Amino acid sequence: MCAEPIGESHSHVVNLDSRALMCGCRACYLLFTDEDAQLRYRAVPERYLHFAGLTVDGRAWDELQIPVGLAFLFRNSVQDRTIAFYPGPAGATESELPLDAWEAVVESSPELAELRPDVEALLIRRSAGSGGSCHLVPIDACYELVGQLRTLWRGFDGGTEAHAAMDAFFTRVADRSRPAAGIVAP
Repeated sequence: MCAEPIGESHSHVVNLDSRALMCGCRACYLLFTDEDAQLRYRAVPERYLHFAGLTVDGRAWDELQIPVGLAFLFRNSVQDRTIAFYPGPAGATESELPLDAWEAVVESSPELAELRPDVEALLIRRSAGSGGSCHLVPIDACYELVGQLRTLWRGFDGGTEAHAAMDAFFTRVADRSRPAAGIVAP
């Protein structure tokens, strides 16, 4: 964003119009942290939450029309809608999310409304037998995962290396996450 050098570990901001993530020095990042400001850029926070009691059952997942067992959803403030992406061999693929199906998920778990538009996503992983996991993560973490999976993707379901990378990623997310308030495991 500016001429200030940045290190390997740095912050990101989102360009709301182009949906582009941009690397930023700490000063530039801090300029865009006010969530109520009507600015072109928004700082990506570093908040990680785990929704322990939230599961998206098979029926609800089918209604969301996401063809794989992993997706991230976020609120796009420019388009005023929730958008879902899932990984694949070409990178992030947008799903035509049926809004009534998503609204049903939010109604059953109103805590999901605390997602910050444009900069935080709900990362859902469906797993056979375990019910899966659900985390609130920074949007840049989702694109990091999708980019890594794209480089490793083999075959129809991603292959062994992609699944190992997914497992390692979710272990890191679980380690960084704190419990989301208000969600009680059934």
